[in-house]
Amino acid sequence: MSKVVLIDGNSILNRAFYGIMGSNMLKTEDGTYTNAVYGFLAIMFKILENIEPEYLGVAFDMKAPTFRHEMYKEYKGTRKGMPEELVQQMPLIKEVLSAMNIKIIEKEGYEADDILGTLSKMARQKRT
Repeated sequence: MSKVVLIDGNSILNRAFYGIMGSNMLKTEDGTYTNAVYGFLAIMFKILENIEPEYLGVAFDMKAPTFRHEMYKEYKGTRKGMPEELVQQMPLIKEVLSAMNIKIIEKEGYEADDILGTLSKMARQKRT
């Protein structure tokens, strides 16, 4: 039986960003913040080590509105935007994942958790 790991990239990146934060956030010599990328990879490598999946995919939200926004205009209306220090790390983590040949999944109009739910259902159906 194949092991499949599906990761909510936004969730893990946020967790890593706020988990490795403080007055001395990690950054490169040119000032690019990297604390979220570092934390994301640490979490992902731990998952890979413990689970040893045959398949791995990372889903990300897109900036475009989702079907939920169309249903309810105030969806996530009170949430603060992503801090600039985190925004600049989003393309970095995607670049690293691509270099590692890890599948990145995004679809306009859907959030990462919608994608993950669909893929997990498809994987389960394929097993039976």
